[in-house]
Amino acid sequence: MTDTTWNRPAPAARKSAPGSEAERTLDVISLGRRVRHLRKAKGMTLDDLGAAVGTAASQLSLIENGKREPKLGMMQALAAALDVSIDSLLGAEPPSRRAALEIELERAQRGPLYASLGLPKVRIGSRLPIDVLESLVGLQAELERRLNEQVATPEEARRANGELRAMMRERNNYFPEYEAEAQKVLDSVGHTSGPLSQHVIADIAAHLGFSLHHVNDLPHSTRSVTDLKNRRIYLTQSQRSDHDPRSVLLQALGHFVLQHQTPSSYGEFLGQRVATNYFAAALLLPQKATVEFLQRAKAAKEIAVEDIRDAFAVSYETAAHRFTNLATEHLGIPTHFQKVHESGIVYKAYENDGVTFPADHTGAIEGQPICRYWTSREVFSVPDQFSAFNQYTDTPAGTYWCTARIERGSAGKFSLSIGVPYQHVKWFRGRDTTERSKSRCPDPDCCRTPPGELASQWSGFAWPSARAHSHLLAALPPGAFPGVDETEVYSFLQAHAGD
Repeated sequence: MTDTTWNRPAPAARKSAPGSEAERTLDVISLGRRVRHLRKAKGMTLDDLGAAVGTAASQLSLIENGKREPKLGMMQALAAALDVSIDSLLGAEPPSRRAALEIELERAQRGPLYASLGLPKVRIGSRLPIDVLESLVGLQAELERRLNEQVATPEEARRANGELRAMMRERNNYFPEYEAEAQKVLDSVGHTSGPLSQHVIADIAAHLGFSLHHVNDLPHSTRSVTDLKNRRIYLTQSQRSDHDPRSVLLQALGHFVLQHQTPSSYGEFLGQRVATNYFAAALLLPQKATVEFLQRAKAAKEIAVEDIRDAFAVSYETAAHRFTNLATEHLGIPTHFQKVHESGIVYKAYENDGVTFPADHTGAIEGQPICRYWTSREVFSVPDQFSAFNQYTDTPAGTYWCTARIERGSAGKFSLSIGVPYQHVKWFRGRDTTERSKSRCPDPDCCRTPPGELASQWSGFAWPSARAHSHLLAALPPGAFPGVDETEVYSFLQAHAGD
């Protein structure tokens, strides 16, 4: 990720994620309002419609008020009695502006935010003036907007991360729009093959109208700073970093090429980070050349992440990420990726192959302990930590083959692993491994509950002093770019404006 400050207006607030509780509730309420609108348009009372569909008026009232979801048979009967198709009955658009306002207010009053205010609910009926509806809905929207501007809690951050991961899974982690933008940039500088050199990247920056400036005083909370006023990108001169300097620069350019606005929520911030990471990888490992390389490796049944790394002169982690971008879309191979700390905690992960990662109640997997029998944990106990470690793991979700390597970062050792279901291992080098393990997670008796003999010896006699992860209890840093000190950034830009 690259922390970059932008002076552009924030976009409109995001809508509820598809499939969310708010959306499902809204559908039921919308259906009820549509039934009421159609009934009144035909001049029917609740009793009239109840007699036509064979149910009590009180039951119809619950449906019209969005408090009961009708079964398919009842929906068919309602559609017939109201002389409309079921599709019309389930239409996405409310039948009128008033109905839309009623739906929105009802949705708001059933939500957790309104409940937290302790206010009585407004009775929504035909006598409620439309200007009052407008005001109430507007007040609710403004309250939500202001709360969203405040710092996010760790739980909200995990929820946003879970939603983003679900979207990536749905798209098989493949984004053709970012591939196309990256190819346009490569075409603009005439790069056709071979690793992307610093010289070519400098040409890309110049083509996009930016000059590069390496400094010793880059704000400590950033990896780069982009000055849009003077079209400059500031980078550190320090060589001590866990990040490829080429990738840092390309991510900074990605914000510009992809026309990012100042993020208005933590979820949008995460989405932009994924987009720029993807864009940078698509430049370092161009789609056409990388797919051709992978297809040749698949034909030879010799796919190996280290070969991708060496062919394009990138890190093992970047090569593994790029494999997940292209494997399903172009090779038909579902896969999963993990970056796991030596403590067993998941730092990053992706899957579209049915593997079951540990997750909290929000669906977030970052910060969760991975099963100690998985390849990503077993690799830490292997004597040879310079070669790839391959292992088959039997899990409740099926058997998976995984390959893993260990890399060292500023926070310690990490394992980086790629895995596939058993039926796809035939395409990979290392499939002949005899290493095999069995995981019963999420069964706590697999590896989270101490063995009975140990527990009987030490239960009640051990009192460890745990490391205090105070950051898990704190709110995320405030601001559009969490963790970035904007005063420090602005002071830095002001100091260098005359250079």
